[in-house]
This record gives sequence, structure tokens and C-alpha cells, in this order.
Amino acid sequence: MSNYILVIDANRKPLTPCKPGVARSLLKSGKAAVFRRYPFTIILKKAVDGKPDFVTLKIDPGSKTTGDCASHPTK
Repeated sequence: MSNYILVIDANRKPLTPCKPGVARSLLKSGKAAVFRRYPFTIILKKAVDGKPDFVTLKIDPGSKTTGDCASHPTK
């Protein structure tokens, strides 16, 4: 799951992250706005009834650097 954009709805509830192309089209059409630049998060202008998918956070404590990964569970 590389290069995903965090998404929140108008009530500031987290939604499933989306790809940059989807986020770009939402921003261009005026359906979303930039909420925060780091981590890059967009906020939708309408409330959404959907529930977010579960995302697993994995951490790899390396010897010099620590790596992290957020992934969707496989179905």
C-alpha cells in the first residue's frame, strides 16, 4: 500500500485511504479540500455513511532505521 492519501469526511471521521489520482480528481472537482499537508489528508465536503476498511499497521524495527507499512487485509 504505497502512495495512499488519507481521507476524512465532513464530520472528521476517517475513511478508507484513496489513491492520489482519486484524491486529485476530488480536489479538482471541488468535492474535497486539503485538510493537512503532512501527512497529506483531504477532507470531503459532504458527510459519508460508509464505514472505513480495516488497515493493518506493521512496524519493522531495523538496526539503523525503522520502517512502517499500512496494508489492507487480503480477502
